[in-house]
Amino acid sequence: MVKEQLKTDPFSGVIFCFRSKRADRVKLIFWDGTDLCLFAKRLEKGRFQLPVLDARRKHVTMEAAQLAMLLDGIDLNARRLARWNPASNKGIDTDLQV
Repeated sequence: MVKEQLKTDPFSGVIFCFRSKRADRVKLIFWDGTDLCLFAKRLEKGRFQLPVLDARRKHVTMEAAQLAMLLDGIDLNARRLARWNPASNKGIDTDLQV
């Protein structure tokens, strides 16, 4: 898929991130120098919120910190992130609009 659809070399060292239609799962594919590695993650609650893309762009470039936030379930499009309260038993809802 990376080679044919994205027209990119999968062995370039870039991390490729794919999100499912329901947006509760992501898969990362990357070359570690010896093999292609596959990392998969599924959220129990909420959805993975990728940055908003316009119609002209087919891919997005992220910094390492943004990828870490995405994998933690943090909405990258939020204007202000909700304050986390550890005493709360409600859990984290990434669909919450602030």
